[in-house]
Amino acid sequence: MDIYTLDFETYYDQEFSLSKMTTEAYVRDPRFEVIGLGIKKNDKSTKYMNDPEQSKSLLGRIDFSNAGIVCQNTMFDGAILSWRYNVKPKVWFDTMCMGRALHGVDQPASLRALSERYGIGEKGFEVLAAKGKRPADFTAEEAKKYGEYCIQDVELTYQLFKIMGAKFPRQELKLIHATLSMFIHPVLDLDIGMLEQHLEETRDRKDKLLVEAGVEDKKDLMSNPKFAGMLLELDVIPPMKISPTTGKETFAFAKNDEEFKALLEHEDDRVQTLVAARMGNKSTLEETRTERFIGIAKRGLLPGPIKYYAAHTGRWGGMDKINLQNLPSRGPNGKKLKKSIVAPEGHTIVEADSSQIEARVLAWFAGQNDLVDQFARGEDVYKYMASSIYNVAVEDVTKDQRFVGKTTILGAGYGMGAEKFGLQLKSFGFEVSEEEAKRIISIYREANFKISQVWRDANNMVKNLAKNRAMSFGKKGVITVDAENQALIVPSGLRIYYPELYAEKSENGVEYTYKTRRMRSRIYGGKVIENVCQAIARCIIGEQMLRIGKKYQVALTVHDSILCCVPDADVPEARAFVEESMRWTPDWAEGLPVDCESGFGKSYGDCE
Repeated sequence: MDIYTLDFETYYDQEFSLSKMTTEAYVRDPRFEVIGLGIKKNDKSTKYMNDPEQSKSLLGRIDFSNAGIVCQNTMFDGAILSWRYNVKPKVWFDTMCMGRALHGVDQPASLRALSERYGIGEKGFEVLAAKGKRPADFTAEEAKKYGEYCIQDVELTYQLFKIMGAKFPRQELKLIHATLSMFIHPVLDLDIGMLEQHLEETRDRKDKLLVEAGVEDKKDLMSNPKFAGMLLELDVIPPMKISPTTGKETFAFAKNDEEFKALLEHEDDRVQTLVAARMGNKSTLEETRTERFIGIAKRGLLPGPIKYYAAHTGRWGGMDKINLQNLPSRGPNGKKLKKSIVAPEGHTIVEADSSQIEARVLAWFAGQNDLVDQFARGEDVYKYMASSIYNVAVEDVTKDQRFVGKTTILGAGYGMGAEKFGLQLKSFGFEVSEEEAKRIISIYREANFKISQVWRDANNMVKNLAKNRAMSFGKKGVITVDAENQALIVPSGLRIYYPELYAEKSENGVEYTYKTRRMRSRIYGGKVIENVCQAIARCIIGEQMLRIGKKYQVALTVHDSILCCVPDADVPEARAFVEESMRWTPDWAEGLPVDCESGFGKSYGDCE
């Protein structure tokens, strides 16, 4: 298979640039114009063309059907190739994705940073001089220098692909291609009429929502106790932090508090409205995202901007300012945005969602075999937990008791303490005393002693890893400890990094922290197990996605679900195949009982 490395240089100015616009809007904009194209076939010398017709002619002559294309930011260059030139290679590669996966999401993965890391050369700065210039505005000398700059970018990208590709897991290369294809080859449409109506209703609702939440004036929003109460009324646990001034726990309601900022993307638009009003924002995320959806609908199909290896654990994330990973599902406004995502005429969306995958992985990884067997037999594990909590027969467990059992199974698996567990139950409308919360947590830990043990083992592993010593824990052979790099190797062959891991004394005793891009983060046994379970779940879903992709194009992946768009006549067969694929486990996960739920409909919202 031939590999083509390429890079587009395009027009940009003060207002029309990727720093001000999404990739989708920029590439589809009427102002878009290619300045030049650098292209390299295999290891041959790079050619640069600043004649648009010459570039179009060359791209039209190349048979890409059995070729791979590699770029530094393939979401951008691939969109240009697909949407502007109708180029569809066999495989998309991306060195930025590879860099992020190999070195961790807290390390820079720009072309400049990766080139410096590997010592292969320096990226130039000529692009800065091209601001506001159309092709006719370049002097011959400027055009020559810009061409040399583009050629250097192509050569650096090719060298990076060779170096990183030598050690990059082949399965992950396939996942990069699948993820990029969601954006580059869109298949889903948008209902613009529904979106316009939703935008109008959302704007009209804002003031009403604030009144319903008990906000009589701005002072109510700025009172921490009152604001915390408003969040609790909407089933949201107020985020907390340790005050650097007092050393005591306090509300994390500052504009730069990450957990607080995350509430701007809460699935309930009432929460978004409260937080946006407290921050002084004029618009909620629901408004701005609806506006962006309308803009996309006017320009074409909905590209799926899913970020490969977005999280510390390798999970996918949202990007391009619409975050499809976090579309609303709750609140009076319900699933309007999800319902606006529709299948094209003659097609249906099929969605399958992994059932309790993290809880299943946790039980399996920890060797909690009785719980694994319950999952395997298809039993209601939440009822069994509630039965132990309330000392009643499984068949006599009430709906409310089952909910507490469910919250316990899903919430206590990573070492959550009684205080936080009580707050979590309260946020769901189940208030229990401090003693009752302690009793429930104690019952969970006694019933699942293997899970409690794996937290302790992981905690000891952290202590050893801080000294660059390896210690195994959990299911043998599933996670390997890379002591030299202070990392864990997950089944994909990639790593969860804990760089500069060391012990620090605090009022609570010795705590371990590691370096992230913004700060030092605390790490402990329960958190390690959470990281591990999420990483394992992601590896499984990734392999399941590739199985599905052999027969049906995957349109999106959202958390633990996979969406396909299939012809109407194929729905029964496609649904059966997707379910079968999502109940399959890799050889390395032998004995792990996974399951799924599926749905279908003309819109994404109808599938759930």
